[in-house]
Amino acid sequence: MPTPADFLQYSLWTALAFGVCGVLTLLAFVFKWGLRFNLVGGTGLLGFVTLGLLSLSLFPLSKPVIPGAIRYSLVYDSSGTQAVIAVPPKITKPQLEATLQQAAINLFTPGRGGRDSDQLTIRARTILHSRQGASQPLYLGQIQRSLFEFEDPNMTISLFDENWAQLPPSELESKPESS
Repeated sequence: MPTPADFLQYSLWTALAFGVCGVLTLLAFVFKWGLRFNLVGGTGLLGFVTLGLLSLSLFPLSKPVIPGAIRYSLVYDSSGTQAVIAVPPKITKPQLEATLQQAAINLFTPGRGGRDSDQLTIRARTILHSRQGASQPLYLGQIQRSLFEFEDPNMTISLFDENWAQLPPSELESKPESS
């Protein structure tokens, strides 16, 4: 898959072609060539393609993948400063940390508005089925990141240890280790 640097290179080449075609179009009008109006269309198309490639060089098409992150579901998103994701109850702490980082990358957009805060807070929750017909949401952790910087070096992850004690024992923990 092409990278933003590749798209920048492509946009430079099409900008050069746009300039050459623009000069040819001006010459065609000065010398009254029959294909001058065709050159206007070609010049406009090259300008449009150049702007498109330039925009692809500024915003990457794919987002980085955090190793160890598991699938999550977006439960709530205010398009502002709050979001909630759902994770399975059999998640481990390292998996939750990686999943929160992945959600922070995936949910970042430059268009988010923060009225009261410049931080996006993403909380991770699971559902506990304690008795027949009763379910309880349980928040396991959260991540806070900047609303304005894509590569935020100051992301903070908080795990709610008191809620982890309420989780059922994991199948991985109940199996004896083989040596």
